[in-house]
Amino acid sequence: MRVLLIDDHALVRKGLEELMRSRGVDIVASVGTGEEGIKQAIALAPEIILLDVKMPGMGGIETLEKLRASDVTASILMLTMSRDDADLRAALRGGATGYLLKDMNPEDLVPALEAALRGDNVVAKEMVGTLARIVQGQTNDSPRRSAAPLSDLTPRETEILSHVAEGQSNKTIARALNITDGTVKLHVKAILRKLGVHSRVEAAVIAVEQGLGRKKTQNNST
Repeated sequence: MRVLLIDDHALVRKGLEELMRSRGVDIVASVGTGEEGIKQAIALAPEIILLDVKMPGMGGIETLEKLRASDVTASILMLTMSRDDADLRAALRGGATGYLLKDMNPEDLVPALEAALRGDNVVAKEMVGTLARIVQGQTNDSPRRSAAPLSDLTPRETEILSHVAEGQSNKTIARALNITDGTVKLHVKAILRKLGVHSRVEAAVIAVEQGLGRKKTQNNST
């Protein structure tokens, strides 16, 4: 697992580095600014990026948006102290794969990274209620998306997307459809590409807004 850390607090970065390296994680770079993080992400192609939300200068959300604009395909997990609903919404709109809180149990961090690599949704349990409201379109300030091309999906992709919209993991979907985890992962990648989004959560929002799925979320939490 190759991870890039982007956080303006050196002490936080040091602690995260020691924690993850002790569990066999390869920290490819650890930087304190969004600008340097973008450079390292493009140069080193990490599998996962841990990104703080509140940073001076280029903040985490702006950094996230520029990473996606630069075609960085890594799983990007926001790791923050912010429990602000607006920050979660902005992170999801910007293409974040997950949203974790810095006061989480340290033992849960690496499993959360592994879950992200498997294609599961990774959101702190304290934020799942907000996530559910976002997916169900119940937030007052969430603009509606323009119609996504669900018609471009194959029948199997549409079926899998309906399960994704219900918050199910690849493993759960595979069991339900009697196919392999790998097959589900390939289908999910195709779905994200066709919908023009970077994360399962974004795909779930589109699916629910267009009446696919049962408008509920059961996201993995840490």
